[in-house]
Amino acid sequence: MGRVFFLDLEGRAYRCVFCQTPFALADHVLSRSFSCSRGRAYLFSKVVNVTLGTQVERLMISGMHTVEDIFCCCCGQIVGWKYIIAHEKSEAYKEGKFVLERWRIVDDVEEELNLDANASSSESDENL
Repeated sequence: MGRVFFLDLEGRAYRCVFCQTPFALADHVLSRSFSCSRGRAYLFSKVVNVTLGTQVERLMISGMHTVEDIFCCCCGQIVGWKYIIAHEKSEAYKEGKFVLERWRIVDDVEEELNLDANASSSESDENL
């Protein structure tokens, strides 16, 4: 197996919880109201630094879909799936989109918000 190269993302990104590899920018989130077997999941228009599994037919909450599991290109952990074909016409908007399971990703957005909150509280402490 050769050396793994991955794309670095500029801006607020979602990353692998296991190895911190960047997957997607916050701007690429289409929906935060998806579900997976272990809780919440997010729908993305674009992800990077993943490898695709084989196509399988999977019965999901919204009906039958042809999907491919997606894996982190660095650590190999499964992180979600890609919709290939939606068998219900009303679900066609999912085709070609990616779902990342929330418990398998971390985001820079929350980290930046926490840093901003800490900076604000320390500034106000100095002014006392």
